[in-house]
Parts: sequence; structure tokens; C-alpha cells
Amino acid sequence: MIKSIKDSFLKSPYKSVKHNSYFNSYESLFSSFIDKKITFIEIGVLNGGSLFMWRDYLGENARIIGIDNNPDAIRWKEYGFEIFIGDQGDPNFWHAIQKEIGSIDIILDDGGHLDFQQIITLVENAKFINNGGLIVVEDTHASYKKEFGNPSKYSFINFVFNLINRINYRSGALKSKLRNKHLTLPISEIRIFESICAFKIDRKNSFISNSIENNGEDLKAKDFRFTNTSIKNYNALIYKLRFIKKIYFLGTIINYVYINLFRNKLHLIFLRLDRKKKLKDYFLKK
Repeated sequence: MIKSIKDSFLKSPYKSVKHNSYFNSYESLFSSFIDKKITFIEIGVLNGGSLFMWRDYLGENARIIGIDNNPDAIRWKEYGFEIFIGDQGDPNFWHAIQKEIGSIDIILDDGGHLDFQQIITLVENAKFINNGGLIVVEDTHASYKKEFGNPSKYSFINFVFNLINRINYRSGALKSKLRNKHLTLPISEIRIFESICAFKIDRKNSFISNSIENNGEDLKAKDFRFTNTSIKNYNALIYKLRFIKKIYFLGTIINYVYINLFRNKLHLIFLRLDRKKKLKDYFLKK
């Protein structure tokens, strides 16, 4: 029988508050960990209801740890949970926790929701999560709410956008100037759900990626990527003006200047104009 996280939520003996969209996200992220011997940390204990939810859903093999800055949360130790009191926005707290707890498989951040708390929690723990593990930050709609000091260029969501860029900078196809900005944290995947961001830790897949070729036959297929763009018309115009190259001396100079100084710049100008024309409505309406 497939376990339902919502069933575990509803039968928890103590209060917990979740958004109804979270349950599908939880199952997508955590179902593969059911009945596994894992260490699961939840930041933000409050009424304790979600601790019981996680224990019921993940099974008896899971080590469930709660972290809160409210000293009263220590009461949940009586029910078999490990509880640590401290500030998730303090890197020193995490350094101490990592030494005491040891290896960690999942951290679920349902804590203070302030940008610096979420960012510090992610950055300070990414290097200590086991391969295949997750750091999951929920209630990321806080990045848009005034009570949390947002919207801001320093919001958690904007930080996530930055991480997405830096993961893509791992491509060896980019010039070294961009590649030098690549993400060094061992985050191999970022999954975005409504109000939830999940970060998969995988050191084997967090590296500069270079292209490789097989030994198959090369059919010299023509590249049609610019066929339906303004660049096609631009290339057609250049073809019509090819006679200029035949002009004695002057044609040689013009051809040299064009190839070495202007060809790539003109290509980019036409590409950007075409992109704006085709995509402007999508960015405004979607």
C-alpha cells in the first residue's frame, strides 16, 4: 500500500499547519526515503504536529530531529524525537550541530522564513548532506511578503535564481570568464514547486561539464537553427553583397574589417532583435 503524507498529517496528535499544495510536493521529494535508515531534520517545531507526521510517513527507521529557537520545544524529547535549540541563522550553530548529529540525509526548513535564515541554512549545510540527500526550503512565498522585508534583490528566491545561473555556468561550452562563476556547492539539481524549493546534493554530478563525442558516422548535417529568424535575411543580404569582395584592394579591406570586427556583432544585433520580437509577449503575459 502506497503511503500518503496527507493521511500522516491528518492523524498527527498535535497541530500542524501546511498548504494543501505541499503534500504532492512532499511525496514527489520524499517517497523514495520511506522505511530507509535516514536522518531527517525539520527546522521549526512549533506545536510538534509535523514531527509525528514525518515519523509516521517515513517509518520507524528514520531518525527524526527537530530544531527550534523556542526552549519549550525540548518537550518533544519525551516522544522519542531529538531536539536541538538554536538559531538557524547562525553559522556557528550549524557547525556545532554537524559535529553532534553526524551525517544528514534531509533538512526541511520550515523555520523563520527570513531570507538570511533560509540562505544560511542552505549554504552552511549543503557540504554536509549525504550524496542523494536533500535540503528543502518551504514557504518561499515569504520572498514576496512585506512582513519578511520583501520583495528585495536579496530575497531567498532571487538567491535561488542566482544558484540556477551558477549551475549552468558549470558548462564547459562557456568562456572561462563565465565558467569561473560556477557553483562550487555540491548541488546537482534544483526543483521548484509552489512555495517550495528543493536542492539535491550529489558530489558526482557537480562539476564542470565538457562535451564528448562518440565514434558514430558524421553525416555533416546542415545547421538549421537560424532558419526562421531575422539572421536568415541578414545572411541573404550578405550573400547578395558578396561581389564587393571582388573589388580590387578595397574589397579585400572591407572583407577583412567585416569578418574581424563586425560580423559577430551584427549577428548578435539581429539575434537580439529577433528574440525580443518573438518573446516579448511571453514575458509580459505568462
